[in-house]
Amino acid sequence: MAKNPLLLVPNLITIARILAIIPIAILVMDGDLILRLIALILFVLAAASDWLDGYLARAWDQYSPLGRMLDPIADKLLVGIMIAVLAWDGSLSGWDMIPVCAILFREFFISGLREFLGNTKIVLPVSQLAKWKTTVQLIALSIVLFERIVPGFGLLSDVLLWLAGALTLWTGWDYLRASWPHLSGDAR
Repeated sequence: MAKNPLLLVPNLITIARILAIIPIAILVMDGDLILRLIALILFVLAAASDWLDGYLARAWDQYSPLGRMLDPIADKLLVGIMIAVLAWDGSLSGWDMIPVCAILFREFFISGLREFLGNTKIVLPVSQLAKWKTTVQLIALSIVLFERIVPGFGLLSDVLLWLAGALTLWTGWDYLRASWPHLSGDAR
């Protein structure tokens, strides 16, 4: 008898990551530095759980369609909502909106592309560079959160945010290029 996918530990970790987003956002939006520190700790734990759920799924052979669907959604929610909260509280400057818009554009576009291709039974596997892209996004957002607590990390957060934006566009271009034959009708 197959196990309920909701009870698989990797899926429980992914669901916890999704649920953690709301208290993280609330804590950041409060404006209190102590609450922001708690939010940062929770955000780092949620970000690290992305690695942990994948590791456990592989180590324990606990793959499931639910996990394959939820994991990228959890990543995109964590990044997207954190970007919105940091923009709302003024942690992101006007110039930061350039890489942030690149990140949001790519995440929505590639999600739509994957959904479209899923209807044609074409799968775009996650590349190693795309995994690094997510890691850099999460680190960059962590540093942006940290910068309000301990000033002086502005240059580092800017460099990481722009690096995340560049990697995001690069991986988006790679996925678009790989899917182009299926979109243009030239697939054989």
